Amino acid sequence: MKSVALHNLGCKVNAYELEIIGQKLQERGYTVVPFEAEADIYIINTCTVTNIADRKSRQMLHRAKKKNPDAVVVAVGCYVQTGKEEALLDESIDLAVGNNRKKDLPDILEEFLREREARKKEAQQDEAGGTQSTENEKAAAADRKTLHHRSLVDIGQEREYEEMAPAGEECPAGEEAERGNAGRTRAYIKIQDGCNQFCSYCIIPYARGRVRSRREEDILGEVKKLAREGYREVVCTGIHISSYGMDFIGETDGDYLMNGRDLRGTAMERAYLLNLVRKIADVEGIERIRLGSLEPRIITEEFAAGLAAIPKVCPHFHLSLQSGCDETLRRMNRHYTSEEYYEKVELLRRVFERPAITTDVIVGFPGETGEEFAVTEAFLRKVDFFEMHVFKYSVRRGTVAAGLPGQVPEQVKNERSARLLILEREQSGRFRAGYLGKEITVLTENVMEQDGQLYRIGHTPSYVKAALPVREASEIGGNELIRGRAAGFLNDEILLLQPV
Repeated sequence: MKSVALHNLGCKVNAYELEIIGQKLQERGYTVVPFEAEADIYIINTCTVTNIADRKSRQMLHRAKKKNPDAVVVAVGCYVQTGKEEALLDESIDLAVGNNRKKDLPDILEEFLREREARKKEAQQDEAGGTQSTENEKAAAADRKTLHHRSLVDIGQEREYEEMAPAGEECPAGEEAERGNAGRTRAYIKIQDGCNQFCSYCIIPYARGRVRSRREEDILGEVKKLAREGYREVVCTGIHISSYGMDFIGETDGDYLMNGRDLRGTAMERAYLLNLVRKIADVEGIERIRLGSLEPRIITEEFAAGLAAIPKVCPHFHLSLQSGCDETLRRMNRHYTSEEYYEKVELLRRVFERPAITTDVIVGFPGETGEEFAVTEAFLRKVDFFEMHVFKYSVRRGTVAAGLPGQVPEQVKNERSARLLILEREQSGRFRAGYLGKEITVLTENVMEQDGQLYRIGHTPSYVKAALPVREASEIGGNELIRGRAAGFLNDEILLLQPV
């Protein structure tokens, strides 16, 4: 029985996929161990959203080989997909698998292990027989290893969505993400893969390919299975979930046009996502539904009202912004203006009671002047977000933005990032404080101790973290909907509730 250690870099989609890979390997008898342990096999699900993400991916691969030089180190995912030449030359990698072969990884791995064992036996037999390889034979053996290695780096793009298996952000950053499922409380459901947007700073469309949506029946089958296992909250996630269903339009006749009108990006496309959410809400046992990162353009009166009519939908929306300056948005190849974005936020605030709006912001994008940054900062104050994820622009080889003039010095990026992080803390604190004195429902996830007191920790529908004191041992546990009144703060980020 072989041990396997898993490590994820990148987005929640990566985390979801790696969790499924781990489940498949366990079903085949592999023992999953912590990444810090010595293992027979290390699988690193890589990220390539920035050059920093590439570097982190290489560091983790090298760290795995250093832990156990005899282990099989497997590089999976986006870094392999876009940097195949580097992967082939990296001696710490024994096996490289692109995004479109992740679902086949257990089979690929076992084939690799069988061939590796066969080569080892062949070498032992040669040694026992007293044969001594010539330099040409040694070179040929090395070539065979390289060719075998290269044959397993499959970088073609899928034409159809291929289901990985039932599981029992867009990519916002190259940081390590949480595992796909939070205990037995919250589960992430991958509803699509790929992106057709081609923002000028983003490599993901090249790493993940075009939009491919999962079939509704497959998603619902997975949700029902999760509900039977006790999960009460699901998060619909993907690389670009606003595009869910666009590849279904016209698939029967191969035509996207109706009376000369392109249906992609219209109400017909949005209906696929809204109808999917409605059907997930019908699954018994599921109490909450969250949506991953959304494009502003998907927020229409009809779409927002449709979501608001589903009580299980949480009023927590991540609307990707990136910049509050129209000139910067144009260079980024984002397909909206700041005013259009603001209209979408106001629409959500009309149909939902105090929704939590979160976003991503990039500072120091090529050509961003001090005046443009000031416009962005003023816009962020105007919107007044619950949370902002602030990123310093990082040059990414292979993107349009990498060749744009006016690259911003690192020190300037740091200063602008620091300003926005201060603003983020102010806005986030103000949003949380708005709950003081109000009754809140929390879905508990775990228990934490502070100053000798145990607290049940969970999240509100708007994804504010909250804590309720544990009064007796029977209250310890997660996956329970509880109510409390916000009486203060346990710390800067956690509301303290009192029983009601």
